[in-house]
Amino acid sequence: MSDMRKQRIKAATSAGKDTSLLSQVGQRLTGRSRGFARDENGTMIIFGLTIFLMVLVATGMAIDFMRHENMRSRLQATLDRAVLAAADLDQTNDPQEVVEDYFAKSGLTNYELDVVVEEGLNFRTVTANASSVVDSMFLNMVGIESIDAPAGGAAEERIEKVEVSLVLDISGSMDSNDKIENMQQAADEFVDTLITADTKDLISISVVPYTGQTNAGETLFNAINVDQVHDYSYCVEFETADFQTVPLSFSKQYEQAQHYEYSSSFYGSWANYKIQNPWCSDKEDEEIKAFQNNNSTLKTTIDSYRPRTATGIHYAMKWAAALLDPSMRSVVSSMISAGDVDPAFEGRPANYDDEETVKVIVLMTDGMNVDQYRIKSWAYDSTSEYQHWARYTLWYYLNNYVYWRNHGDYYYRKHNSGTADARLADICEASRDAGIVIFSIGFEINDNPYASSVMSNCATSDSHFYAVEGVEISDAFGAIARTINQLRLIQ
Repeated sequence: MSDMRKQRIKAATSAGKDTSLLSQVGQRLTGRSRGFARDENGTMIIFGLTIFLMVLVATGMAIDFMRHENMRSRLQATLDRAVLAAADLDQTNDPQEVVEDYFAKSGLTNYELDVVVEEGLNFRTVTANASSVVDSMFLNMVGIESIDAPAGGAAEERIEKVEVSLVLDISGSMDSNDKIENMQQAADEFVDTLITADTKDLISISVVPYTGQTNAGETLFNAINVDQVHDYSYCVEFETADFQTVPLSFSKQYEQAQHYEYSSSFYGSWANYKIQNPWCSDKEDEEIKAFQNNNSTLKTTIDSYRPRTATGIHYAMKWAAALLDPSMRSVVSSMISAGDVDPAFEGRPANYDDEETVKVIVLMTDGMNVDQYRIKSWAYDSTSEYQHWARYTLWYYLNNYVYWRNHGDYYYRKHNSGTADARLADICEASRDAGIVIFSIGFEINDNPYASSVMSNCATSDSHFYAVEGVEISDAFGAIARTINQLRLIQ
């Protein structure tokens, strides 16, 4: 074979070997690529890294939100304390400066504060809004660079114009166990708590003492149409219908209550024949003192009370409610003209819907209503008979001058205690319906569930009824006085 041919055969063989090797390499690369595509090793690492990043972002967001809430809470707490202090009417510093001072001393920084103060003769309202910008540490990863932390609130102290009827029991049972003295001290403290130099032109107190009846006093007595037959005292008889409405009538004619003493305790001794405790007291200090604001005058009057006979709560409540009714406005004006009432109370009693005026009755008793007796008309219808019964107690006269079988000819029961309780319930309901707030105090009546229920039912609610013993009566009067004027958050 020629050398040329051998060389061609060798070259062809080498070329075939090279082609076969490339094919094998290609096949191997293809196989390994397909295996790599099928291999799942490492995919969980990528998924785990993704979840980790998401948790990291969420945790960062939570931290940013916690920082925001912490700042908001600090702002709100500081603002609440600040507006309460600024709204206090006893606060002598400028209200806005008080709020700003609270924030300055709180350690807070980078905040904005807006304070609005509204005040008048009897109120102060402080409204404040604060905000602070909390820079993001993590939320900026999602495009939120900062979060606003807001706080807002308002506080108000308002000394309402208050019209109070203070109804005090001076019946005979108040003579025991230092009850009259404890009541007087408590009532004096009540007066001093309500009436201060700042409130004396805003708060009026009408003191209504009562025994078996309530002596209105000559001025109030003459303000209505009463068939006056004597001038020993000034009590008015009310009938069932009168207790179902609050105002007095200026058109009907009322009957004047008899001036006499029913008491059966003065049977024998000639020294006791003169009446000492008539059902309608004839003591000037025991008349109603209407729309007063002088602490000294009120306390002197209250401290002069001495226990008398019988208990007629319903009569006192009728007067207490009527004195708060706007229909008495002309009467108050007349009393102002006469110098008996401070001119600051012109226009009182206010309308029931006056948003700046609160009408309150504080009713106190240590017992229950009693049966009411009167002398029969045939024995009480002339000047000489009015004089006679203003001198002699009924039972002294009967036991000394009238045959026992004829005693019943001289007197009758006008109504019993149950009727009196029903009338009390009526006037309490009418007062509540009119918008009058009633507080009642049962003084040492815890051993009498019925008396407690009568007083509790009269009050505006169960929380407006106080059952107290001894010196606890001061706590009751004090709590009522504080309730009338209180500081509160309004937002």
